Amino acid sequence: MKSSRATNIETVTPSDEIEPSLGHLLVELREQAQNSDTHRHLVCAQALVTDAVRKYWATLSQGLALKEPPPRAAHINVPEPLRIAAARFGELAAKEPAAQAAYHLSLLYSGLLPPDWRAQHGVYYTPPAVAERLLDQADRAGADWAKAHILDPAAGAGAFLVPAVARVLASLGKCEPALAVQNINARMRGFELDAFAAWLAEVFVEVAALKVVATSGRRIGNIVEVRDSLDDPIDEGRFDLVVGNPPFGKLRLSADRRARFSRSLYGHANLYGVFTDLAVRQARAGGLVSFLTPSSFLAGEYFKNLRGVLGREAPPTEIDFVALRKGVFEDVLQETVLATYRKGGVREKTRVNFIHPQLNQVIRPETAGHFTLPSDPTAAWLLPRHSDEARLVKRMRAMPDRLADWGYKVSTGPLVWNRHKPQLSDTPGKSTVPLIWAECVTSTGRFVFRWAKRNHKPFFRIGETDAWLLVRAPCVLLQRTTAKEQARRLIAAEMPNSFIAEHGAVTVENHLNMLIPTGAKPVIPPALLSAFLNSLAADRAFRCLSGSVAVSAYELESLPLPSATTFKKRAGRCTTQARIDSIAAGLYGGTTES
Repeated sequence: MKSSRATNIETVTPSDEIEPSLGHLLVELREQAQNSDTHRHLVCAQALVTDAVRKYWATLSQGLALKEPPPRAAHINVPEPLRIAAARFGELAAKEPAAQAAYHLSLLYSGLLPPDWRAQHGVYYTPPAVAERLLDQADRAGADWAKAHILDPAAGAGAFLVPAVARVLASLGKCEPALAVQNINARMRGFELDAFAAWLAEVFVEVAALKVVATSGRRIGNIVEVRDSLDDPIDEGRFDLVVGNPPFGKLRLSADRRARFSRSLYGHANLYGVFTDLAVRQARAGGLVSFLTPSSFLAGEYFKNLRGVLGREAPPTEIDFVALRKGVFEDVLQETVLATYRKGGVREKTRVNFIHPQLNQVIRPETAGHFTLPSDPTAAWLLPRHSDEARLVKRMRAMPDRLADWGYKVSTGPLVWNRHKPQLSDTPGKSTVPLIWAECVTSTGRFVFRWAKRNHKPFFRIGETDAWLLVRAPCVLLQRTTAKEQARRLIAAEMPNSFIAEHGAVTVENHLNMLIPTGAKPVIPPALLSAFLNSLAADRAFRCLSGSVAVSAYELESLPLPSATTFKKRAGRCTTQARIDSIAAGLYGGTTES
């Protein structure tokens, strides 16, 4: 799910003028809320944000009445110092541009929410610069702001609707203010489950259009509906642009929902994947979908049918990778992408960029090259992740082999240790086998039998029904979870035959992948495979494929590899890491081996 930790107060301060005590007061509210139930905590948060928004609106609105918030936010006792501080926050937010003020007030709301509630509902708001960048993508793809019907199906507090309103108004030029208001009411829609967030969005949209609202005397209507986009029937094929940052996380689908979205599902459903399918349905022929999502759909097995839908019905026109996770989307583990698709479009070269968002700064992209969809769009999409990787990706697309051609399949370590705690042992015995933990694969690519972490023990006692947990043949072990910030994503080590022979069998914990030979003599020996996977070239190639912190079996088995025959011939009997690094670099189109 999206981040659940309360937002750092420094990141929600709209101005250096705000009292230093505000942060302490908000911390105090959180501490008080820990001793209350979730409902009271939620209502307290909404009451305080209502105070901030009332003051914000009163400072700007030229006497216009504020739309009333949902009822429950108004009927609770909150300490007066907190109410005063919240109102001061709103007053200072009024000094900011509309989109920036909306973001600060939204972060105030998300920062005050109960952490569990926030996690469950995926309340995580998009910085204005990132929202503008996604709308820029739509602009380059041909969005006509003077005519477009626009929908955000997971509108939140209006992070995309607010800057979209500004673009609509700019496109209309010097038209009559009443006509401008009519355009917004007729052509802009948002759907949102949280009634309070929907109210925030409508307030912020009206502030963005305040000049024409005040001049015309006409108000922005209820353009953000409180509804479940996934359940309620909608007019499919209606919108010229469907835009947003949908929630993400696994979800259980009802039978009706699973049937409805079956075309894009494979195994576990993820909210953002279902919303992407929904957005394609909501866009008209020739219309655009511009979404901010995790990048896991680009190669993950669970998203292969979604890739098929996009490839057949809405090919991408542009993709941006967010270069750094820290500082923009706090606590979000997934790599993030901004992507625009054209419904009914033709497959063509898709522009790929890297962006480095900084708070309150215009994003200046770094071009990383282009990519074209594979002939089978359900296959993993290979994209350059940096400006110097276009050549590498082109070389990878032409590579003939996959792991199966090298003589291996991938399996997850079978032991989920916390389901078998009583069977963990400190001492060897007749019915025990070594337990191979993730730390047995060192960062330097060596296998070391060790158990370094708390609760880890070296041996596992085999029960009568545990034969399936045993590993009796040598294999290559690979860390299952690594982050893009690490020096290497692929960290492998051969578990040698001598260790297996000494103990007869082992069991492998499920934070490791096992690359298991499919025959007695695989084309590439385990030691050579391990050295190859630990090479810089293989790591770079995997990064062009992987879209999450998981090093999954599906992605490993999809990784383009050089011809096994060619690699084996060049390597000969040598498995020194330096030599294999050089050979792999040459085969992937980098510096040739010496």
